Amino acid sequence: MNTEIIIRPARTTDVRKISELMEPLVARRILLGKDLVVLYEQVQEFLVATDQEGEIIGFGALHPMWEHLGEIRTIASVDSWLGKGVGSALMRGLEVKARDLGLSKLFCLTFETEFFTRHGFTPLDENDTLVEADVYAELLRSPDDGVAEFLDLARVKQNTLGNTRMLKRI
Repeated sequence: MNTEIIIRPARTTDVRKISELMEPLVARRILLGKDLVVLYEQVQEFLVATDQEGEIIGFGALHPMWEHLGEIRTIASVDSWLGKGVGSALMRGLEVKARDLGLSKLFCLTFETEFFTRHGFTPLDENDTLVEADVYAELLRSPDDGVAEFLDLARVKQNTLGNTRMLKRI
């Protein structure tokens, strides 16, 4: 197997494959499921990793939350490529995208603390103040579950059980 990994922006024609690759990870409760329509709506947030033949072997998304804050979400690789650098390549690509957008802090909610720690993320303390009170009030208006997870709201506790909230400054 050639191990060259190519990172590129996701296209609408990639969405069905991303969804297909997500299904077993959702079944194993590694990722939260997303409806196909949501993936199409959010396709511009995604990067995909492909092998040299163009087969999608991983994916990840960056969701801007506020002026300097974004969330790394839905990052994964296919099992046959685990440990071969797909996640790291995606993380580098997502960080470039974050810097290009002007973000300086990245949040994630994950079971994969070792992976994110290797990439400079640190666990959040319950008492960490990540945004000012006025920004917090604005973020409360968001219908996005990822924002609610960042805010640690009760309505998404079922999503966050066992996960670690982590942050990286870039």
